[in-house]
Amino acid sequence: MATRQPFTDTDTADEAVRATCDDATTCKRFATSKAYWKDPYIQYFARSVGERKAPEINRGYYARVQGVNHLLDAFIRKAECDCQVINLGAGLDTTFWRLKDENLMPRKFFEVDFPTVVARKIHNIKTKPPLSKPIIETHSTDSLLLDAHSLDSDRYCIIGADLRDVSNLDEKLKKFQLNPELPTLLLSECVLVYMTPSQSSNLVHWAADTFHTAMFINYEQVNMSDRFGQVMIENLQRRQCTLAGVEACQSLDSQKERFLKAGWENADALDMMTVYSMLPQDDVARIERLEFLDEKELLQQLLQHYSICWATKDKLNLGLSQLAF
Repeated sequence: MATRQPFTDTDTADEAVRATCDDATTCKRFATSKAYWKDPYIQYFARSVGERKAPEINRGYYARVQGVNHLLDAFIRKAECDCQVINLGAGLDTTFWRLKDENLMPRKFFEVDFPTVVARKIHNIKTKPPLSKPIIETHSTDSLLLDAHSLDSDRYCIIGADLRDVSNLDEKLKKFQLNPELPTLLLSECVLVYMTPSQSSNLVHWAADTFHTAMFINYEQVNMSDRFGQVMIENLQRRQCTLAGVEACQSLDSQKERFLKAGWENADALDMMTVYSMLPQDDVARIERLEFLDEKELLQQLLQHYSICWATKDKLNLGLSQLAF
């Protein structure tokens, strides 16, 4: 058993971070039940639709899902599917199954999360044929590599690992045929913010050092030094959730800076209010008719406190710096 590197975060804090994975899944399950977007797979990870979520939360998740997917799909198209995707802190995300349905499958799709989260996801995959069938269909041999904290097939791999221990992460990914020569998309959604600045910096550095042609998409909080941001931090602290990396979330510039300092060639960032205004407006009009929104200002404040930052390096000259909204 590899020894874990010491870190200051307590197990309670880790447990609170793991719980955010369920929050995201139940919010997505509720929003898809209201037809904000289609996800036929989320039901296998969240049994019931659960209690009603406020319209601004549903619109926030809509902007997040559409914004991230826009960049992710654009990268895969640029690479003509000859690439790999690594979802860092993937939780119960369903992107692999969506990409298969849309014929946008990368060469291999990796997911990494805490071992306990991965064990749950593997259990869901094993017991739900709509999840396991696409993995088996894209696999060339009869046997899948499967243990308590990892599942590996030709096109899909899920690994239990601590993202704060970069050398262990690197070792595990390479054991499962990660190819540093392939164009690589790395994705993190509300993940880096739970790590200390030096831990997330190590991870972002590792990615820049490992891949010569890559894109890193990071969705998380921004503008956190104002009053609204402080209230968000206090609400999370009440649930034992400490935003250890909040200093990189002060502004769009600080979000970009983290990547540029770590060896990425280009970095861009937009707050989610801007992203929301740049999404296909006919679909935005459709979802705005789904529920009446009383507090327009609240939605605006919420969206101004989240951002998408994306960084690229492009040795193969795929034109990755042109990817935008």
